[in-house]
Amino acid sequence: MAAEIVNPLSESATEGAPEELFDPAFALHRGGKMAIQATVPVRDKDDLSLAYTPGVAKVCTAIAEQPELVHDYTWKSQVVAVVTDGTAVLGLGDIGPEASLPVMEGKAILFKQFGGVDAVPIALATTDTDEIVDTVVRLAPSFGGVNLEDISAPRCFEIERKLQERLDIPVFHDDQHGTAIVTLAALRNAAKLTGRTLGDLRAVISGAGAAGVAIAKFLLSAGIGDVCVADRKGIVSSDREDLTDVKREIAGLTNKAGLTGSLETALAGADVFIGVSGGTVPEAAVAAMAKDAFVFAMANPNPEVHPDVAHKYAAVVATGRSDYPNQINNVLAFPGIFAGALQVRASRITEGMKIAAADAIAGVVGDELSADCVIPSPFDDRVAPAVAAAVAAAARAEGVARR
Repeated sequence: MAAEIVNPLSESATEGAPEELFDPAFALHRGGKMAIQATVPVRDKDDLSLAYTPGVAKVCTAIAEQPELVHDYTWKSQVVAVVTDGTAVLGLGDIGPEASLPVMEGKAILFKQFGGVDAVPIALATTDTDEIVDTVVRLAPSFGGVNLEDISAPRCFEIERKLQERLDIPVFHDDQHGTAIVTLAALRNAAKLTGRTLGDLRAVISGAGAAGVAIAKFLLSAGIGDVCVADRKGIVSSDREDLTDVKREIAGLTNKAGLTGSLETALAGADVFIGVSGGTVPEAAVAAMAKDAFVFAMANPNPEVHPDVAHKYAAVVATGRSDYPNQINNVLAFPGIFAGALQVRASRITEGMKIAAADAIAGVVGDELSADCVIPSPFDDRVAPAVAAAVAAAARAEGVARR
């Protein structure tokens, strides 16, 4: 008697089956989201002799004699290492290097999709700062740039600084600078929409981790009137005795008004709220902000201030989510930044290059500027070319371009 054939997706076959059998996210990720693809054919022995031995030996010898030729005759000048230790992955926290790989693969395909830049995910089995730095330095000859990703604070600050000191290629911690760049772009347009300048604004940042610290420093360098940072214990002020070195530095740079106390205290009369911390801000605190305030509640998936609440009081509302207007999304920044930096073979990414990127992103909005459009869509194909051109020009102006 023949065995009964069971449909693998029938009710009887799938009862009690694991969730991944049905979830489209698992289906999409099966086998990974990226692959290596050759750019030259290897169809016969003549192709093989050029792509590999003996032809490759000529190129190797030329590079050995003139090391700068590596940029012309390998992929080095168009590939980025996406490096993590898996300690601060999305909203998931410290989940380890293996579990971080789906995110790093995603980052790599965004580099390619939006900036035309090849990227390789590298998840490291160490959280030791010096081990991470030494490992990346040893890998650096293969890459034109390094994108640090999802590394927890405060180690991320030291890792980036040490790599910048030791390498002559761009090193960019996207959780810090990408977020800051896109935030500044949105803030410039929000100010323009309401007839103000950056210097007219007092901002309050909820969160003193990688993103919060970077946003505060970047807004100051861009000329904001004042900025105040708050962590779980309240306003980061110089009178506090529990501050880390990073927070002590921030306390010295920010809070010209000399505020102390809670986040709610800081928000009274503030022009801007920037959330990069999670949690929930009481509606009463939002109501106490200045007229025509801006609320950028960027925590995912739950913004610190729900957009329905924010719209009661704010002139402009932004989130980190794609299902609301004004998404503050790093993909607006990092593909174009690296594309521009690699194009001119920049030795590093400067403050001027980051400011140029923010201005370029803001400029794409143009005549479309409105309360629901202070930042372009991540799928606006004008963004990456505009950012790349602005970054390349800034690199030349600041003397860090090498071609």
